[in-house]
Amino acid sequence: MTITDLAPALGLAGENAPWWRQAAVYQIYPRSFADANADGLGDIAGITSRADYLGALGIDAVWLSPFYPSELADGGYDVADYRDVDPKLGTLADFDDLVAALHARGIKVVVDIVPNHSSDQHEWFREAIDAGRGSAARDRYIFREGTGPDGATPPTDWVSAFGGPAWERVADGQWYLHSFAIEQPDLNWAHPEVRADFVRTLRFWSDRGVDGFRIDVAHMLTKDLSEPLPSQAQLDAMPQDGLHPLLDRDDVHEVYAEWRQVFDSYDPPRTAVAEAWVDKARVPLYASQQGLGQAFNFDLLEADFEAEQFRVVVTDNLALAAESGSSSTWVLSNHDVVRHATRYGLPHPGRAPGGRPSVKHGLEWVLTGGVEPQLDRETGERRARAATLFMLGLPGSSYLYQGEELGLHEVADLHADDRQDPTFFRSAGADFGRDGCRVPLPWTPDGATFGFGADGAHLPQPAWFADYAASTQEGTEDSTLSLYRRALGLRHALQTGEQLEWIDTDSADVLRYRRPNGWEVVTNFGQAPVDLDAVTAGGMAREIALSSEPIEGATLPGETTVWFAPQR
Repeated sequence: MTITDLAPALGLAGENAPWWRQAAVYQIYPRSFADANADGLGDIAGITSRADYLGALGIDAVWLSPFYPSELADGGYDVADYRDVDPKLGTLADFDDLVAALHARGIKVVVDIVPNHSSDQHEWFREAIDAGRGSAARDRYIFREGTGPDGATPPTDWVSAFGGPAWERVADGQWYLHSFAIEQPDLNWAHPEVRADFVRTLRFWSDRGVDGFRIDVAHMLTKDLSEPLPSQAQLDAMPQDGLHPLLDRDDVHEVYAEWRQVFDSYDPPRTAVAEAWVDKARVPLYASQQGLGQAFNFDLLEADFEAEQFRVVVTDNLALAAESGSSSTWVLSNHDVVRHATRYGLPHPGRAPGGRPSVKHGLEWVLTGGVEPQLDRETGERRARAATLFMLGLPGSSYLYQGEELGLHEVADLHADDRQDPTFFRSAGADFGRDGCRVPLPWTPDGATFGFGADGAHLPQPAWFADYAASTQEGTEDSTLSLYRRALGLRHALQTGEQLEWIDTDSADVLRYRRPNGWEVVTNFGQAPVDLDAVTAGGMAREIALSSEPIEGATLPGETTVWFAPQR
């Protein structure tokens, strides 16, 4: 079976394709990447100091998680000023230096935009609090009167994404909506000033050389808060079909159509990718060329290391990309989930309601009394390497998360006093949160912070980080870092055209696909080795270009991916 997206018909395939269609994008969580001023917090200058490392990695773009002024109620996603750099992380001049350094190495720059909510320290929200009931300032947010005789009961029983009520009362008795943390009041996207201000923000960063934007919770901006407001149970029972009061509303695409005009006013056009947790059938609305242009799919991230699951995910998402005329995106780890080397090393992935792996909040399978006896590190790393090579061979964009190129595992045993994620505190510790994937990177095997900075890191690093340090892996042929560099170096040769053809292997554990130029990718998801000649029978003449584990003779080891290049 061949799956072809619309790119060739649109004239977007081959050398003239926009850079983002098949890019390898490296996500940086700035506060945990590199600390240049030794205050324990990663910063913009720290990223610039590692520009050569990023250039040597072979990526096409860097995506920067929020670096804006923030009180860090939610890891920087509570933004106090959308058009500045947090003073703890540097200055706008530092940001300009970073963009110049990355562009000099052929690396594009993508920044995070957080439009659903601001920080409660944003000047607009402080003005709204001071202005009081009925003020124009409060109209930029979502304020309501409470219920009950004295208005002391929230307007509804809605629950925030981080746990607890979704409404917070202010001193004069009104309540404001916060879909996430209390410190993240939702903006009112029916207000023209809100819409105009974000257009100014997009232009501000585009004018500074930013190449694209990642849109946080892109499906949540617009809301219908007509009275009477539904209960949480009623909300949960409503289909998300474009008319839901809070989620994935059709009218959100009016916002993105305006943004598309902004993006296309630049040469080359600025890009965007939506983080939209929506029904698959509605993903093409966000990825359309009249809207944001591309949307994340997280299906591989939520799949077990199992052949049929991977095949279904790829088939479905390439079909979705064809529907929108975009290219697909592939993700195995990011700043919100348990690292995939750890997920794949657990004896049971844990299941969320609906049967999906509980990767967002699944550390209960790692922790037993603060240690990790159930984690098989070697198996996890082996599967992670195989899954990464499988992913990097697919047509579309691949998103990598800082530290995965080092083979890092989740830091599971953080003490409660060290944790920062609001989900941990708002769930009274029942939800371990996302701090474990945000621990600062190890650059060297020694020193107080393994080369992250001169003094203590804002999240404590475990002793085992020494074995995964970047300098330790430099020049080591079989290291995970070397594998990523080789794969990313070869990837542009493999990524010609945007098609994929599945080839039968007569094995339930082995997937094989071919790209239009003859490159092939074969992954053995099983534990037992298989005969390489058998699973590649009937193919064209080829040579092994890369493998996640050593290949000896005609045997493909278990949990291994191999790339075949056409023989010249």
